[in-house]
This record gives sequence, C-alpha cells and structure tokens, in this order.
Amino acid sequence: MTTAGRDEEPATNEISWRAQVADYLSLERNVTIASASVFLLGLGEELWKKFLPKYLEALGASTPVIGLFGAAEIFFDAVYQYPGGWIADRLGRRSAFLIFVLLAAAGYLIYLFSPSWPFVFLGLALAMAWQSMASPAIFAIIADSLPQERRAMGFTVQSILKRVPIVIAPMIGGAFIAEFGVVRGIHLGLVVTLFIVALTLVLVHRINIEVRAAAATNIRGVWCSFHAAMKRLLISDVIIRMCEGMTGVLTILYVTNVHGLSAARYGALIAIQMATSILVYVPAGKVADRVGRKPFVILTFICFALFPLAVVAARSFALLIVAFVIGGLREIGEPARKAMIVDFAREDMRARSVGLYYLIRGLSITPAAVIGGFLWKITPEVPFMIAAAIGLLGTLIFALTVEERFAS
Repeated sequence: MTTAGRDEEPATNEISWRAQVADYLSLERNVTIASASVFLLGLGEELWKKFLPKYLEALGASTPVIGLFGAAEIFFDAVYQYPGGWIADRLGRRSAFLIFVLLAAAGYLIYLFSPSWPFVFLGLALAMAWQSMASPAIFAIIADSLPQERRAMGFTVQSILKRVPIVIAPMIGGAFIAEFGVVRGIHLGLVVTLFIVALTLVLVHRINIEVRAAAATNIRGVWCSFHAAMKRLLISDVIIRMCEGMTGVLTILYVTNVHGLSAARYGALIAIQMATSILVYVPAGKVADRVGRKPFVILTFICFALFPLAVVAARSFALLIVAFVIGGLREIGEPARKAMIVDFAREDMRARSVGLYYLIRGLSITPAAVIGGFLWKITPEVPFMIAAAIGLLGTLIFALTVEERFAS
C-alpha cells in the first residue's frame, strides 16, 4: 500500500499542476479548442499572408492596385463580420466554424492557381471567411465559457496562439521565397496550409457548446442594444484602425523597397514584432482583469500611432527592430479591448453584437489602404506620417470619452 501511495502521489501532483495552469490561463475546454484552431490555421496562413503584396507585384499589380487589395481585405473583413455572427448565433459555434474553414480552404486553392493578380482578389473573398466570419464566433465562445472577470485572460490565450505562428511562419515563408522566388515560394506555403486545414476540421468537430435560442431581432435592434460606452469605444477604435489601414499593406513595400531589406529579413522583423506581443500578453491580461482595462487600451492606441513614425524614422536594421518592437506593443491592450466588447454585448445576441461592431469599424476604414496607396505616389513617407497623426487623434478621443468605470 505504501508503494502504491508513492506511485499515485506524483500523478496527483501532475494533475494538480495542470489544473492550476489551466485555471491561471483560463483554459476552459471550448476556449482551448477554438484557440488551437486559430493557431493551426494561422500557422498555415502566415507562411504567405504577409507576402501577398509582393505576390501581387510579381503577378503584375501596380502600387495603387496593391492598395486596393488592402482596401478589399478591410472591406471583406467588415462585411463578413455580421453574417459570421448571425451564423454563429443561429447554427451554433461548431457548425459555424466548419463552414468558415471550408470557405477559407476554397480561397487558398484560388490563390494557389491564380494565373494573374485579379484572381487573387477572388481568392481573398473566400479566404477572409476564416479571419472575419469566424471572429464573432471566437469572441462568443470565450464569453460563453468564461465569467466576466476571466475574459481578458481568455482573450490573452487566444491572442497568443493567434500570434505564435506569426513569429515562426513568416521566417519560413521568407526562406521559401528566398529559395524558390516569390510565386513558387508562396505556392509552397499554400500547399502546406491546405494540409493544415484538414487537421483543423478534425479539431473543430470537438467544440461542444449548446446552441442557444437567439434573440429575434434585426441589425437595428442589435445596434440599439449597444451600451453607450461601447459606441464611444467604437468611434476611437475606427480612428485608430484608419491609422493602421493606411499603412498596413505598404509596410512590407517600405521595408523592402525603400530600406532595401530582403523578404527573409522582413520576416525576421515580423517575428520580433509578434514575440514582443506574446511576451506582454499574459501579464497585461492578468493585470487588466484585476485593475481595469482603460490604461492598457490607451497604451495600445499610442503604439498604433508611433509605429508608422518609427518605421519611417529608422535608418538602420537595429532601428527597424526598435520600430517593430513598438509594433508588437500595439497588442498590449487588445485582450482588454476585446473583453470590453463582449462584456457590453447581450448574451442572446453576443456573436451578432461583435459582428456588428466589426462591421461598422471595417466599413469605416475601408478607404484607408487606397488612400495610403495614392499618398505613396507623393512620397513613400507621406502615408506613414499622416497615419501617425490620425492615431494620436484616436488615442485622445478614447482617453477623453470612455470613462474608467465602463472599462473595468
């Protein structure tokens, strides 16, 4: 009996240790599965996603067309959000995930076989189903599964697993391009992604959340359910994302064409950016759940404004590393901001509320990338400088209009 007791004690301790880690990180079963799905598809997408502007360039697209592609991405990200939330509320979280993964896979196939740049736009229309339609379902799963005081940590875990692939995959994708060229390198990454899709479908089948009765209301009713503080958060968020959208698709062009870095070195900068985000996520998420979310959202918005300035001001690779560290710090308040959104959403229309929030935000900033593309024609620095000024304005509006009592 004594021997058996000694054998059982380590197993008990191991279970206890795992339970403590799961409790600390808010690793509820469905949250873990949803986050793991995000990780897997992200691992595939990030092999080529950051290099799509160079892919378009290789297929004959001009800089304004590349700006238009960025605008199209923002547009699809916007218009897919509410339908994604509607599907998640009506059909349930698991069925919604399966639909979105399959649609995205069709988009990856079109990317793979695109003979010219217009086909890439068609592929984008399908590939965005995962990134955009699935987003309200992910938010809803975290809110369904965790109490309010643990949601920032739940979003932290999801955000980390979303960004770990961005540390790893762009370097691999950059190496593919360095070895095989832009087109063949991206094709290789897409083939790998399609294999990962199959694994993700198996995992998604394990999501088990009861399909709840959804409130029978239209989009106007969902908007009327928004808390006033949520509407003010949305206004400042729109302005901040205008700052990001103006330079998002142009950053790789500035780094490679103006600073003269290779695609592989750009991949390394993205890895540094995401590593920075990951390092700050857990402590920021824990503290935000305990002391309030507003200071972390303000820090996030400040970094959004500083990042384009830092990219333009860099005169060496070391300074570009500093710039991308600032880019990584843009995520310090993202779990807190996402937790604020689901805290304000009504339970019976949670996914649709998230979808409507992102629909409005996305449609509002759709022109940003096109504007950035045309401003690039003046000088490449102009869109980055204007974006920084817009980011500072958004930060000020949030700091002055969203009260602390609504952000904790």
